[in-house]
Amino acid sequence: MSKLAKSAKAEAEVLSELRPGQSVELLKELHILTREGRLNQDSRRKLKQVLHLFQFIEKLLLELPGNGADATLADHGAGKSYLGFIIYDLFFRARSGGHVYGIETRADLVDKSRALAERLHFERMSFLNLTVAESANAAELPERIDVVTALHACDTATDDAIAFGLAKRARFMVLVPCCQAEVAACLRQTKALALSRTPLAELWRHPLHTREIGSQLTNVLRCLYLEANGYQVTVTELVGWEHSLKNELIIARHTGQRKASAAARLRELLAQFGLESLMETRFRLS
Repeated sequence: MSKLAKSAKAEAEVLSELRPGQSVELLKELHILTREGRLNQDSRRKLKQVLHLFQFIEKLLLELPGNGADATLADHGAGKSYLGFIIYDLFFRARSGGHVYGIETRADLVDKSRALAERLHFERMSFLNLTVAESANAAELPERIDVVTALHACDTATDDAIAFGLAKRARFMVLVPCCQAEVAACLRQTKALALSRTPLAELWRHPLHTREIGSQLTNVLRCLYLEANGYQVTVTELVGWEHSLKNELIIARHTGQRKASAAARLRELLAQFGLESLMETRFRLS
């Protein structure tokens, strides 16, 4: 096969992975595609994951008035803003309204994202160098946000995104948690007492199990907390396990119907696992 033919074949393989009209220039800027327009195995996994997540988000955006014509979306803990840029490219770019906000605490990443949005003429994207506490009341953000996303928000950053979503009365939250450590640390601190109280503590007696149970329990508590605050919650996997181990996807849809039973279960679980202190920080119930 000639060099030209190989190049054409490689380009065809890349294009088959993309959505119609998707910006190749953007994917090069995000280093998902090489300068030659090719995908390596790692970037193929990353692209597959983000595009799969976009499918969920797109359906929610289309449920908004005017099929999302004036939708607002905030990407919390945006990092390099892969997700925000791809959502804008595939959904907002062809529309005359709507806005994407990237919220990130690292100033250098915010500056780079602003520069990239300017180069690509993505005019309805804003990048804000804010903490979660600042973002809830920042003048740069509207009073209400339609969709809050958080992709691989590490440890308590997912809880920060939930707190932001509640403050902004988000219609939808789309969360992919990552590296939960806070609850596991609390379980380690109270392990001796728990072992003396209940045989269930055997589930987290060994350090590896502590980490695994802590991660699982964290997301269960988050789901109950969202339900207690008036959201219908769906939990599914983002992509096949061969693509990512950080794979849990939590989708919360605002109904306004607070579930007293979820609040009661949340309190019971926190008490059972010796995590009552989290009711004063992560899981405050009104």
